Amino acid sequence: MSLSPYVTPVLLLVLSNVFMTFAWYGHLKFEGRPLWVLVLASWGIAFFEYWLAVPANRIGHQVYSAAELKTMQEVITLLVFAVFSVAYLGERLTLNHLIGFALIAGGAWFIFRGPLGA
Repeated sequence: MSLSPYVTPVLLLVLSNVFMTFAWYGHLKFEGRPLWVLVLASWGIAFFEYWLAVPANRIGHQVYSAAELKTMQEVITLLVFAVFSVAYLGERLTLNHLIGFALIAGGAWFIFRGPLGA
Protein backbone atom coordinates (compact mmCIF):
# COMPACT_ATOMS: atom_id res chain seq x y z
CA MET A 1 0.00 0.00 0.00
CA SER A 2 1.37 3.39 -1.00
CA LEU A 3 0.62 6.49 1.03
CA SER A 4 -0.36 9.76 -0.56
CA PRO A 5 2.37 12.22 -1.58
CA TYR A 6 0.48 14.65 0.68
CA VAL A 7 0.81 12.43 3.77
CA THR A 8 4.11 10.59 3.27
CA PRO A 9 6.33 13.69 3.51
CA VAL A 10 4.66 14.75 6.75
CA LEU A 11 5.24 11.34 8.34
CA LEU A 12 8.84 11.17 7.12
CA LEU A 13 9.55 14.72 8.30
CA VAL A 14 8.19 13.94 11.75
CA LEU A 15 10.46 10.90 12.00
CA SER A 16 13.47 12.77 10.59
CA ASN A 17 12.94 15.57 13.09
CA VAL A 18 12.90 13.12 15.99
CA PHE A 19 16.32 11.88 14.86
CA MET A 20 17.67 15.38 14.26
CA THR A 21 16.43 16.70 17.58
CA PHE A 22 18.27 13.89 19.36
CA ALA A 23 21.35 14.57 17.21
CA TRP A 24 21.38 18.28 18.02
CA TYR A 25 20.13 18.34 21.60
CA GLY A 26 20.25 14.81 23.04
CA HIS A 27 23.90 15.24 24.03
CA LEU A 28 22.93 17.97 26.52
CA LYS A 29 22.23 15.24 29.07
CA PHE A 30 25.81 13.95 28.75
CA GLU A 31 27.85 16.87 30.05
CA GLY A 32 30.83 14.80 31.16
CA ARG A 33 31.57 13.28 27.74
CA PRO A 34 34.30 14.65 25.45
CA LEU A 35 32.94 16.95 22.78
CA TRP A 36 34.45 14.92 19.93
CA VAL A 37 32.52 11.83 21.09
CA LEU A 38 29.30 13.83 21.19
CA VAL A 39 29.91 15.26 17.73
CA LEU A 40 30.57 11.82 16.25
CA ALA A 41 27.50 10.36 17.96
CA SER A 42 25.38 13.28 16.75
CA TRP A 43 26.70 12.86 13.22
CA GLY A 44 25.84 9.16 13.33
CA ILE A 45 22.27 9.96 14.39
CA ALA A 46 21.98 12.67 11.72
CA PHE A 47 22.97 10.14 9.05
CA PHE A 48 19.68 8.33 9.62
CA GLU A 49 17.80 11.64 9.66
CA TYR A 50 18.97 12.28 6.11
CA TRP A 51 17.59 8.91 5.01
CA LEU A 52 14.17 10.22 6.03
CA ALA A 53 14.40 13.93 5.15
CA VAL A 54 15.68 13.54 1.59
CA PRO A 55 12.89 11.15 0.52
CA ALA A 56 10.35 13.32 2.36
CA ASN A 57 11.34 16.30 0.25
CA ARG A 58 11.63 14.30 -2.97
CA ILE A 59 8.17 12.76 -2.54
CA GLY A 60 6.64 15.94 -1.16
CA HIS A 61 7.86 18.08 -4.05
CA GLN A 62 5.35 16.24 -6.25
CA VAL A 63 2.55 18.16 -4.53
CA TYR A 64 4.19 20.88 -2.40
CA SER A 65 6.46 23.76 -3.36
CA ALA A 66 9.94 23.91 -1.84
CA ALA A 67 8.80 26.83 0.34
CA GLU A 68 5.85 24.79 1.60
CA LEU A 69 8.10 21.82 2.38
CA LYS A 70 10.56 24.02 4.27
CA THR A 71 7.75 25.67 6.20
CA MET A 72 6.24 22.29 7.05
CA GLN A 73 9.65 21.09 8.25
CA GLU A 74 10.11 24.12 10.50
CA VAL A 75 6.68 23.76 12.12
CA ILE A 76 7.25 20.03 12.64
CA THR A 77 10.68 20.82 14.11
CA LEU A 78 9.15 23.17 16.67
CA LEU A 79 6.49 20.66 17.67
CA VAL A 80 9.00 17.81 18.00
CA PHE A 81 11.41 20.08 19.88
CA ALA A 82 8.70 21.26 22.29
CA VAL A 83 7.82 17.68 23.22
CA PHE A 84 11.51 16.70 23.41
CA SER A 85 12.53 19.60 25.62
CA VAL A 86 9.78 18.86 28.12
CA ALA A 87 9.81 15.05 28.02
CA TYR A 88 13.55 14.37 27.60
CA LEU A 89 15.37 17.44 28.91
CA GLY A 90 12.83 18.22 31.63
CA GLU A 91 12.59 21.87 30.64
CA ARG A 92 9.49 24.03 30.90
CA LEU A 93 7.75 25.76 28.06
CA THR A 94 6.78 29.27 29.04
CA LEU A 95 4.14 31.59 27.69
CA ASN A 96 6.89 33.38 25.74
CA HIS A 97 7.78 30.12 23.98
CA LEU A 98 4.15 29.43 23.14
CA ILE A 99 3.61 32.95 21.78
CA GLY A 100 6.76 32.69 19.69
CA PHE A 101 5.69 29.31 18.31
CA ALA A 102 2.22 30.72 17.56
CA LEU A 103 3.77 33.58 15.57
CA ILE A 104 5.80 31.08 13.54
CA ALA A 105 2.64 29.03 12.95
CA GLY A 106 0.97 32.23 11.75
CA GLY A 107 3.76 32.68 9.24
CA ALA A 108 3.23 29.10 8.08
CA TRP A 109 -0.46 29.86 7.56
CA PHE A 110 0.50 32.62 5.11
CA ILE A 111 2.78 30.25 3.17
CA PHE A 112 0.05 27.64 2.74
CA ARG A 113 -2.76 30.15 2.21
CA GLY A 114 -1.57 31.07 -1.25
CA PRO A 115 -1.08 34.49 -2.82
CA LEU A 116 -2.82 37.39 -1.15
CA GLY A 117 -5.45 39.10 -3.24
CA ALA A 118 -5.85 36.09 -5.52
